[in-house]
Amino acid sequence: MQIRPVINITGYLAMVMGVLMLVCGVVDAFGGRQSGLVFFLDGVIVLFLSACVVLATTGASIRFMDRRQAFLLTSLVWSVLPAVGAIPFVLGIPHASLVDAYFEAMSGMTTTGSTVFHGLENLPHGVLLWRGILQWLGGLGIVIVAMIFLPAMRVGGMQFFLTEGFDTLGKIMPRAMDIALSLLRVYILLTLACLFTYMAFHMSPFDAIVHAMTTISTGGFSTSDASFAPYKGPLEYVSSLYMILASFPLVRLVQLLGGRPGHLFRDPQVRVYLQLLILCCGMLVLYRLVLHQGTFTDILRETVFNVVTLFSGTGYASEDITRWGGFALTVVFIAGLIGGCTGSTACSVKIFRWLVLWQSVKQMVKQMRSRSAVVPLRLSNKRLQKDVIDSVMAFFTLFILTLGLTSVGIALTGLSFQTSVTAAWTSVANIGPAFGEAVGASGSLEAFPATAKWIMIFGMLAGRLEILSLYVLFTRRFWTG
Repeated sequence: MQIRPVINITGYLAMVMGVLMLVCGVVDAFGGRQSGLVFFLDGVIVLFLSACVVLATTGASIRFMDRRQAFLLTSLVWSVLPAVGAIPFVLGIPHASLVDAYFEAMSGMTTTGSTVFHGLENLPHGVLLWRGILQWLGGLGIVIVAMIFLPAMRVGGMQFFLTEGFDTLGKIMPRAMDIALSLLRVYILLTLACLFTYMAFHMSPFDAIVHAMTTISTGGFSTSDASFAPYKGPLEYVSSLYMILASFPLVRLVQLLGGRPGHLFRDPQVRVYLQLLILCCGMLVLYRLVLHQGTFTDILRETVFNVVTLFSGTGYASEDITRWGGFALTVVFIAGLIGGCTGSTACSVKIFRWLVLWQSVKQMVKQMRSRSAVVPLRLSNKRLQKDVIDSVMAFFTLFILTLGLTSVGIALTGLSFQTSVTAAWTSVANIGPAFGEAVGASGSLEAFPATAKWIMIFGMLAGRLEILSLYVLFTRRFWTG
């Protein structure tokens, strides 16, 4: 397998990050902060080294990249680019260790949203902007990967778009640019719309920029230790709307803007996602009203926002949901494991896989009633092929196994059961918050042992890359062809 094309593309992407570091340097320079010089230095170093990598691999053909190269590229990008993104944290934040810097960058690129830093209000604007940029790039990147590279795995649901003008299976690179540009346009439009809406509701321009990037990427990094709490009120509904839109398949939004709204409203993922959101919000609103936890308007607003942010995997917080009671925590824990739609920036298992699992269970029940019955599995009026079903079942097996092993591994570092389970939940499902005594008042995980942070880093990477596309690299057949 030729790895020069993979390294070449990674080098170009690192160059983009170097340019964006210079942008953050300009922001800090205009703010009169000395950290601007750090970003300029980081940007120059990254640009120089990545340019050397690109020149060293010049001539590598990327137009006809095969599937193995695509999987390797996906894993390499989400492993190497966070290391590049960690450089400003190491040099720009006092006492930031290497593991903390890499953790923060990985959390950003995978749009997890967990943080190991505190006192965010006192950090330079360039650093806060860089955190937002990492999540914005990661959110867009994973959608492009899902649309172009992952259909070959036949596990994420993207193959259901193949008959609608997005056929990339078996010809990865020739149409990659066309698809990427379509997704980029919609992604930018959503970000700009979110930005101007935030500003219209009196969020400061800088905070609006950062929060727009982390909302549309469903990432959850904020400019304050209090997360979204400073913006209680109408902004919670505004943010909820954009998080829901970001949880829809981005290709459906492309079709919506292209004058084909029927595709969005007929998508079973979208319908089920909205139904589950309404169900969870309704249950928790009634539960909190019974417990007299506030007025109806406050409970409705707080519940909608905090349920949507966990369902989508964004990870903002405007309330301490641990105060809502055990039932509420159980509901949001399950919601986090459901996730958003395939082809969105949202995280976790995704609605498509749950739909396939549900159809499989229904088929088994029907066949138990009548062993001679032939019951084909269908989703959205399309027959589910056996390899799709098998891949989804393999995903569930590996997801549960990864979640369990991550929980055990974190527990072995000395953290409590609750902390370990929620840390595994938040990392493998890319959700953001964790709960327990080792979690700081601001939600920071800086008190976690270094080993626990490395385990979470692996969990974030595995979860963001849809489990199978990472684990396939550990098979001998992958490397032997």
